[in-house]
Amino acid sequence: MRITCVGGGPAGLYAALLAKQRDPRREVVVIERNRPDDTFGFGVVFSDATLDNLAEADRPTYDAIRGSLAHWDELHAHFGGRVLVSKGHGFSGLSRRRLLAILEDRARELGVVLRFDEEVTDPAEALAGSDLVVAADGVNSRIRERFADRFAPRIDVRPNRFVWLGTTFPFDAFTFYFEENRHGLFRVHAYRYEPDRSTFIVECREETFRRAGLDRASEDETIAYFEELFEGKLKGHRLLKNRSVWRSFPTVHNERWSFENVVLLGDAAHTAHFSIGSGTKLALEDAIALVESLERSPRVPEALAAYEAERKPKVLAFQRAAQVSLQWFENTERYMALDPVEFMFSLLTRSLRVTHEGLKARDPAFVREVDAHVARKAEAQSGARASAGDSGPPPPMFTPFRLRSLVLENRVVVSPMCQYSAEEGRIDDWHLVHLGSRALGGAGLVITEMTDVSAEGRITPGCAGLYRADHAEGWRRVVDFVHARSRARIGVQLAHAGRKGATKRLWEGMDVPLERGAWPLLSASAIPYLPVSQVPKAMDRGDMDQVTSDFVQAARWADEAGFDLIELHCAHGYLLASFISPLTNRRDDAYGGPIEGRMRYPLEVFDAVRAAWPAEKPMSVRISATDWSPGGLTTDDLLALATMLREHGADILHVSAGQTDPSGKPEHGRLFQTPLAELVRLEAKVPTIAVGNIQSYADVNSIIAAGRADLCALARAHLYDPYWTRHAAAEQGFDLEWPPQYRSVAGYTLRMR
Repeated sequence: MRITCVGGGPAGLYAALLAKQRDPRREVVVIERNRPDDTFGFGVVFSDATLDNLAEADRPTYDAIRGSLAHWDELHAHFGGRVLVSKGHGFSGLSRRRLLAILEDRARELGVVLRFDEEVTDPAEALAGSDLVVAADGVNSRIRERFADRFAPRIDVRPNRFVWLGTTFPFDAFTFYFEENRHGLFRVHAYRYEPDRSTFIVECREETFRRAGLDRASEDETIAYFEELFEGKLKGHRLLKNRSVWRSFPTVHNERWSFENVVLLGDAAHTAHFSIGSGTKLALEDAIALVESLERSPRVPEALAAYEAERKPKVLAFQRAAQVSLQWFENTERYMALDPVEFMFSLLTRSLRVTHEGLKARDPAFVREVDAHVARKAEAQSGARASAGDSGPPPPMFTPFRLRSLVLENRVVVSPMCQYSAEEGRIDDWHLVHLGSRALGGAGLVITEMTDVSAEGRITPGCAGLYRADHAEGWRRVVDFVHARSRARIGVQLAHAGRKGATKRLWEGMDVPLERGAWPLLSASAIPYLPVSQVPKAMDRGDMDQVTSDFVQAARWADEAGFDLIELHCAHGYLLASFISPLTNRRDDAYGGPIEGRMRYPLEVFDAVRAAWPAEKPMSVRISATDWSPGGLTTDDLLALATMLREHGADILHVSAGQTDPSGKPEHGRLFQTPLAELVRLEAKVPTIAVGNIQSYADVNSIIAAGRADLCALARAHLYDPYWTRHAAAEQGFDLEWPPQYRSVAGYTLRMR
């Protein structure tokens, strides 16, 4: 087999040497456009886990790398005049030049042919005769460009600017600087890779870059600017250049990584932001996975298909984490108002891959400091004591939180979950058991399913309602049980389905219109949800007045039923949300146009409900922070609507996303909506509830401790386990008192096998 690797960086060299190591009969060639002693950049970073992978793949390469590493255990952040320290992180730095020399020497030793200073100008012609072509030619891959119709690349060029510098300052930890001057905020990512050399990456926003005149600066002028700015930190050491030009980071995705006998590797296939030190790691792990696929499937097309199927999901997960980390650094200005401990925890957990639990295993002393800090803040905010255990402060999820007169004893929320089991809006014993069991399960707040304010406002014939007096009586039974038998508080989510109404129950066909018994629909504009859906009527003034009246009457009945909180549903494309999104609001009157017009009617409803709802009781609003669709809500829209709701008296915003239009393409993943809750909380200055694939108590603790949200709502976790909160407490050694009837299980350990 003849293998040609285009690109003599880490990806191409490692793939070549592994392919030759596994089968010496292979003819393996590496073609590199640069000379063998050319290198750009300074150091690369490896985690201990990555090094373990290299040890298994090729021991001589690993031994050579290991002998050249500068290792550190600590992370330091210079913020607000303090140096914040966290331990136990286990990373190593290595000169990029040294890494390339190690890979080149090992490749030659194994018999790989290295051809430097050779440009592949015509990929099709130059690569003819190869059984396998490995395109490892970097972020600006010519092979990917030449066959763009096959790979379908997408490149997202990010707004921040960065420059890759070096320094003679010998950092003894992975170090972050957050330094402000008259031009703006500069972030520095720095680490040592040789005894007297360190990488020094400077990053800033575009406006800071231009205000500082760096858009016109030479390499030497850039160095002079930052030697002056960081003079006190560098202590007389110099900054170094190596083609240190200002760039914007390109996030590379490809729909396909291979076709026929050509495969993309490393940065040609994908990139992940340098803030999680991942580029070289991903490249080397790509090479390992590719060669292992060739071992399992000698036929090239089958091997490439297997490689992509096995490797791509892992890379996509890593890219999602890198994207969140990248956005943290793009928006660091947002976090500068945090106190130092919260800032440090937010920094360490920015990718959402490192959790409170994981960090506790690495640095228990720091996490104890974080937990104590969260508890102190919670006590000051709520006026209630945060229960402490024998081992120290409570986990963040078990601290209290106040909304007006309502004090929740913990931060866990049972998310609204439609049961489609009501008759003519009347709930029954199913709802009593469903909600009652989750209240007994230990959550601080239970919110009912979407509860409709009129028969015409239902999604399905099975939806719960609060539009008749007997509905209130049914809800009173549930509320009384929750209050009498648990320490939970209970809220009702009031809603009108709008254009998404008159459909079958979920298990009969989601969003499928009713064949019989349908009712007329209302919306901001006469746009059906699906092509087969009923066309709604665009609401006129009379419709608006009637629906507002329905919401007000439902709020009064909610108070009579004893609910502690109302949540107004302004999300997911239902009636009030249909006014907010430009995808569903095409009105040309005062209720359309810019966000101020589109919010006019939802605010009218909110104000009317707020006036009817007791002043001491809080109101939440569920919002869709993005439509996941072109032409939908913008970030400016989101912050404007959140600010308006806060100014009108909303106590907390339940930040969800999507479901506005069926064409939306949500970016699913663990905690995928949490950054939206954080954005609203920190930028619009309003408390938030995070929701969306929150999977564990470690996630909840991380969100609360980092200040990403004030409460966390879980849906499927509570469907699977009504006692999720109690079990989370037991796992963490926190004493959450059981009801007297169940007290005998205190200290019990469940065994399933």
